[in-house]
This record gives sequence, structure tokens and C-alpha cells, in this order.
Amino acid sequence: MGGDITFLTLFLIGFFGGGHCVGMCGGLSSAFALQLPPHINRFWLIVLLNAGRISSYVLIGVLLGLLGQVGISLDETRWLQNGLFVAANVLLLLLGLYLAGLSALVVKVEAVGRPVWRRLNPLLNKLLPIRSVPACFAVGMLWGWLPCGLVYSASLYALGSGSAAQGGMYMLAFALGTLPNLLAMGFFAAQLKAWLQHKTVRSCAGLTVSAWAVWQLAVFFQTAV
Repeated sequence: MGGDITFLTLFLIGFFGGGHCVGMCGGLSSAFALQLPPHINRFWLIVLLNAGRISSYVLIGVLLGLLGQVGISLDETRWLQNGLFVAANVLLLLLGLYLAGLSALVVKVEAVGRPVWRRLNPLLNKLLPIRSVPACFAVGMLWGWLPCGLVYSASLYALGSGSAAQGGMYMLAFALGTLPNLLAMGFFAAQLKAWLQHKTVRSCAGLTVSAWAVWQLAVFFQTAV
């Protein structure tokens, strides 16, 4: 489950999942942007928010990759990696259908992370409204733990990588894919949200994500036979 194709896959998951990002994180991104202190440059604070979010994604990737590394060192077979690869793409398929407005099954999967978010949310509330540069980065880091089907799908790739370094790089590729949408959301919230929430745009993005997942599964099962 390695190679350049995986990095491209994860980047595209983040990028084409822009509609989901806006739905899940767009409100937060806009709220954070509106709460930024006027005496500090808004551009750099929005960049810092996203830098914190990306840092959390990379940390998640490193931790899951390390967990996978320990597991794979105990078992030399690749059944676990293959199973995680299939699970990641099935989740990705469901996420694409959700983006296209055809299925809401993936929302049930996102509920898995809510207990963690309930513990982190009080910390986030203590940092709001944002009053300093360090607080801005910290808010971004907490934001990265928001329950999200996109993050879960990318995380399965990281877990299946069997390497802490590779897991971190996988999540970095995913994070960079999400960056254009969420950076733009910080600056052009109303305009971008209206465009990304348009039915045609959501359908095209969702079906592209699902088609990519189906293609990867087809290639996998073809080579496995």
C-alpha cells in the first residue's frame, strides 16, 4: 500500500472532499477567522490555524503508523495491511456517496470519534476567542481532532503503512489536499461555501471520490487473484 499513488490518493481525498470539509469545518473556520484579534495580521493567523490542524493530522499519522509498525513486526504476513487498505477504500466509497447526497452511512462512522472530541472541546472553548499567536496554533491543533470521515479514511492508510514515518507522510499528503479549501474558507467564507455546497459541485466531487475508491479496490482485487 505504498508508492506515489498512495500520496496522490490521499491528496485527492483531501481536495475533492472539499464539500465535506466546508460542511464539517467551514463553520468553525469562519468563526475562528471572525474571532481573530484585529491587532494581529489576519492572513498569518489563518495560516497558523491550518498549520496547527495539519500538525495534528501528521501526529495522528505517526501514532497510527507506529501502532501498525508494532503489529506488523509481530506478524510478517500482509493480511492486516491488505484488510486496512480495503477498509479505507470502502469508507472512502461511502464518503463519496455522502458528498454526492446518495447515502448517509458514513455519518454513523464519524460518531466513533465523538467521545474524544467531547473531552477536547472544553480545552478549545478555553482558548476562544483567540487572543494570541500561540493560542491560534493550539486552536488549530485541537481542530485537527474533530470527528471526520475524511480523516478516518486517511488514518486507515496511515495505520496500514506499517511505519511511523510513512504514516506521518500519508497524513501530511491528505492535509495538504484539504488546505486550499480551508484556507480559502478563512478568507472567502460566504462565496466559497455557496459554490462548494452547490448540488452539481457536490455530486461531481462525491462521485469522483467514490470512483477513485472503486478503481483502487478493482486494481487491488485484480492483482490479489
